[in-house]
Amino acid sequence: MEPVVVIAGPTASGKTSLSVELAKRINGSIVSADSMQIYKYMDIGTAKPTEQEMSGIRHYMMDEVEPDENYSVARYKERALECISAVIKDGRRPIVTGGTGLYLNSLIYNINFSETICDESLRESLKTEAEQHGSRHLYEKLLEIDPEAASRIHENDTKRIIRAIEVYTHTRKTISEHIRTSRIEPPPYKYIVFGLKWDREILYRRINERVDKMIREGLVDETRRLVEMGFDRGTAMQAIGYKEILPFLKGECSLDEAVETLKRNTRRYAKRQMTWFRRIREIIWLDMGEDTDLQDTAEKIIHHCIERFGIIL
Repeated sequence: MEPVVVIAGPTASGKTSLSVELAKRINGSIVSADSMQIYKYMDIGTAKPTEQEMSGIRHYMMDEVEPDENYSVARYKERALECISAVIKDGRRPIVTGGTGLYLNSLIYNINFSETICDESLRESLKTEAEQHGSRHLYEKLLEIDPEAASRIHENDTKRIIRAIEVYTHTRKTISEHIRTSRIEPPPYKYIVFGLKWDREILYRRINERVDKMIREGLVDETRRLVEMGFDRGTAMQAIGYKEILPFLKGECSLDEAVETLKRNTRRYAKRQMTWFRRIREIIWLDMGEDTDLQDTAEKIIHHCIERFGIIL
């Protein structure tokens, strides 16, 4: 079974830089597991790596679709597996890198989405309920039918709440039950999962600094261009980094207020990411700090694979 290294971590944790360092050492290519970097034209707000940051390493699963397209985890898994296969056929080592837990789980646990349901009318009805009564109203519905899923989903994550209710409405089985039964078939690859762990205060400072850098690099103009292109209502524009700038563009708040909201929301998102990663039983944690040498960390990953799994990358 071919090995696939996975590098998971919260936003601003250095995943891309470490992945590139590792790829240089093992003749690797990177497959992104980021639910927003798949969208075109959204570069600054998603922290998409620049050509310079890629350092000549091939990156897959970026700039795949238009910002107004819905992109499901089922679609991600299918395309990611195609990319992993292409990397291996090219004689390279695939490195899956990202912070979207659902995308990572779809690969690590081989979750089968072949029987997914799509009921647009129900979705629209539930969206209207959320708009009229608030997301908490839908969250309480989910608590009644699937408390297990509710414990994993934030009460403001309307999209995933609606999805869980939709699955139960059509199958009378909770989405948690579907996920459990869909994991029966083992994955086609040996996923070796590494997680990046930072001191919380240092990580939060890095997040604040990254947001300031995004503003300097033109996040406001990037958001404005997306609006002018007609992408102000799509799923992608609900991403952290864009939804906070939109009120400023509409004159509903100052830029300073928008930036502070963006920093707060990003910190909260990082906390949720870490909660998700801790549920990955197989994860191998790597302690990170401001003085961490990424070249040394890449070597640690290589040596760990040899010592623990007998796998030479």
